[in-house]
Amino acid sequence: MTAAPEPEILAAFEAAKGFMPTGEGLALYAAAVEAGRLGLPLLEVGSYCGRSTILLADAARAAGVTALTVDHHRGSEEQQPGWDYHDPQTVDPDIGLMDTLPTFRRTLHRAGLEEHVVALVGRSPQVADIWRTPLGLVFVDGGHTDEHATADYEGWAPHVADGGLLVIHDVFPDPADEFTGQAPYRVYLRALASGAFTEVSATDSLRVLRRTGAGI
Repeated sequence: MTAAPEPEILAAFEAAKGFMPTGEGLALYAAAVEAGRLGLPLLEVGSYCGRSTILLADAARAAGVTALTVDHHRGSEEQQPGWDYHDPQTVDPDIGLMDTLPTFRRTLHRAGLEEHVVALVGRSPQVADIWRTPLGLVFVDGGHTDEHATADYEGWAPHVADGGLLVIHDVFPDPADEFTGQAPYRVYLRALASGAFTEVSATDSLRVLRRTGAGI
């Protein structure tokens, strides 16, 4: 039977600000529960306001491991002013820049999951460059340009432990989705072509891959 979150966790996920549909969230949760059995941390690249983090944190809590999040909390490209995914409520009025960290922290507090999450506030390549710990799961959901998606993959995929899971969000094969999902799609293809990962499941735009070989 596929693992599913308790109703209160699912309700907190659905109430949180963010973009992940429920079906993809359930697939992410199931992957996180499975990866948690390795006894290693679960890491998310790109947290926004904590919607998906709720699911990772709950799975981490059940497994007795830690959920890690990597985000500069200034928003990705499509979340900036003038773009479709911009939310004016996430802008810090004092400096005129996005700051999703306060909302992120409130999201986890309301869900009762703060103590199960370590938030790494910084840019993904900088954090990855100093990271040395194997990970049970890496969830790539950061910037959607080739530059950022590739950097997230190259920085974090090598840290996925043998048997661990690499989860990629917003994988859209249709070239019409160039801005929102083609870069993650190309990263997904690269992961498969590397021989290091084997696909486990696909749920809408969410892909779950298992580390089964060397090389990235």
